[in-house]
Amino acid sequence: MSKDVTVLLKDHVATVIFDRPPQNFFDNALIASLADAFEGLDKNPGCRVIVLASEGKVFCAGADLANRPATGTVSEAGGASKHLYKEAVRLFRTKKPIIGAIQGAAVGGGLGLSLVPDFRVTCSEARFSANFSRLGFHPGFGLTHTLPRLVGPQQAALMFYTGRRIAGDEALKIGLADQLAPQAEVRKAAQALALEIALSAPLAVISIRETLRRGFAEQIEAATERELFEQEWQRRTVDFKEGVVAMNERRLPKFEGR
Repeated sequence: MSKDVTVLLKDHVATVIFDRPPQNFFDNALIASLADAFEGLDKNPGCRVIVLASEGKVFCAGADLANRPATGTVSEAGGASKHLYKEAVRLFRTKKPIIGAIQGAAVGGGLGLSLVPDFRVTCSEARFSANFSRLGFHPGFGLTHTLPRLVGPQQAALMFYTGRRIAGDEALKIGLADQLAPQAEVRKAAQALALEIALSAPLAVISIRETLRRGFAEQIEAATERELFEQEWQRRTVDFKEGVVAMNERRLPKFEGR
């Protein structure tokens, strides 16, 4: 494991914790480390369920746009296969069920990461946002497939077009989250749900999950190819530059459509 990822295993429940204070931004290396952890747990018969959690008040604020080469948000000569979206597909190939402990904001790519788990335990204070259009570019991390699958095409389109923030209570109402808990108890509640699943026959659970999600990872992979293509040219636009500056300056962007 990397210094940013910790794995704890107890009672057949593995808790995978990432820590990149203060915003828990991810880059290519962090996504790869999480994928390595999940793949290792898939091979570990002592693990039946995985809890994905983070430290701090923010679950994940998305990709580190200030450090693009390490983030992997642009293709490099001979390195396209290492793009973080391609690493992210590995997360979706995990065989064992995953519970997300979403204790705070899950924004942009952080929303994408929060939708890797089968279920999400969250709190009223959490915020979910597909804010890509407010930055001036196309959604990524497979969100064009995962978000409509959970909340339906209408709610997904509304979130994509507006970039609005959805509180934990509303997330539960529209199907984006599955359970609410007090903010300080989110991880414990996620572990309790994981333990409940771990009491079921592990081979049966894995086979049921495989049936329910047949073709899912392949659909994610196809979606990320399209997302990456659209993001690549949009990152060269005036609007994208304005969106990033406006975000850093904490003001509304003034987009020009070019």
